[in-house]
Amino acid sequence: MTDTIKDKSNALETARRVLDLEAEGIQLLSKELDGNFIEALTILNNVTGRVIISGMGKSGHIAKKIAATLASTGTPAYCVHPGEASHGDLGMITRNDAVLAMSNSGNTSELSDLITYTRRFGIPLIAMTSKKNSSLAEAADVALILPSLPEACPHGLAPTTSTTMSLALGDALAIALMEQKNFQPNDFKVFHPGGALGNQLLKVSDIMHGERLPLCTSETSMTETILIMTNRAFGCIGVTNTQGQLTGIITDGDLRRHMDADLLSMTAEKVMTAAPKTTRPNALAAEALGQMNERSITSLFVTEDDLPVGIIHIHDCLRAGIA
Repeated sequence: MTDTIKDKSNALETARRVLDLEAEGIQLLSKELDGNFIEALTILNNVTGRVIISGMGKSGHIAKKIAATLASTGTPAYCVHPGEASHGDLGMITRNDAVLAMSNSGNTSELSDLITYTRRFGIPLIAMTSKKNSSLAEAADVALILPSLPEACPHGLAPTTSTTMSLALGDALAIALMEQKNFQPNDFKVFHPGGALGNQLLKVSDIMHGERLPLCTSETSMTETILIMTNRAFGCIGVTNTQGQLTGIITDGDLRRHMDADLLSMTAEKVMTAAPKTTRPNALAAEALGQMNERSITSLFVTEDDLPVGIIHIHDCLRAGIA
């Protein structure tokens, strides 16, 4: 491949300058957050319908990402193109919704019909703009004002610093709403069932074995215990008391440690390791895998109130794509 970068050192300096300017924008945005953010958060938290986000050009692209983040973290949202809104898509917005309109200048003409529609029907309007005295900021119920900083573009034209700040502010709203709604990993899994992220959110109960568990009582002879252990093929067997509670575990290692002439004359209680480590059905499978890796074991019993309800093997985690 032909090397077409004439001045690599200068290119790196340019990249660092861009990143430093955009980082400065986010830092300044963080420092300048005020009560308007809380007002906007309150509006979005109280919405009974959906959050409609709109913007033109680069702001429109950021609007799509913010809508996707909100929707995946417990706040129903979608993006409406301002041009399409003027040609019928305003009908997608109801009085139960709230609108977040984005424009760096605050005077984007394509947003005018959307702004008018929200004012006519009393739909809450949040502005995200760099201009406090713009038409968008003045029309809105609350305005989130971005710090006035130069774009990273050397000509000051291509939206760069401003779009980075808009994206970060959208993330801040989404995560703050997520916490207000007490949105938990199990809720997250509902909206992210596919791919690696969905795999990491699998619960132990999703992949555990709940039938034909390798179990015996404390009084079971080791002859029978070994037969059950071999038949179930988990490399271990759980030992229960008269109440059915898990009190111990026998592994292949325990058998080797007791391998002598008296082994088969013993009971399970004499060979078991007491108080075995267990996991919960609603624990993340990734957490169970971490326990197994930490303790260099291959299986964990799953218990509820000390009663064994399942068993999970490290191979179950690997087959599910959890690593």
